[in-house]
Amino acid sequence: MTNSSLSNADIKHLKGIGHQLNPVVMIGGQGVTPTVIEEIGRALSDHELIKVKIPAGSKADRDAVANAIAEATDAILVTSIGRMVLLLRRNLDANPKLSNLVRFG
Repeated sequence: MTNSSLSNADIKHLKGIGHQLNPVVMIGGQGVTPTVIEEIGRALSDHELIKVKIPAGSKADRDAVANAIAEATDAILVTSIGRMVLLLRRNLDANPKLSNLVRFG
């Protein structure tokens, strides 16, 4: 999913929250494996807004990885800067103690 469903104000707000976050998942040499997708999905369910560190490569390669992760996890790709990707997937039953949207919002 793209961030087209978000307004510019929403994107700016989410980027502000994301700036305070550390990457929850770092993708290594194995690339985007089913286990990595499962872990990202679990993190999105818990935290709703997460940062993921993706492997180095060309801009096109990084964009492809970011879009593949967003699609596989049914998340919205808020932004991608360098090797950092900010993903959003709202969870109506999120734990307020874990949700970055509640904690930093």
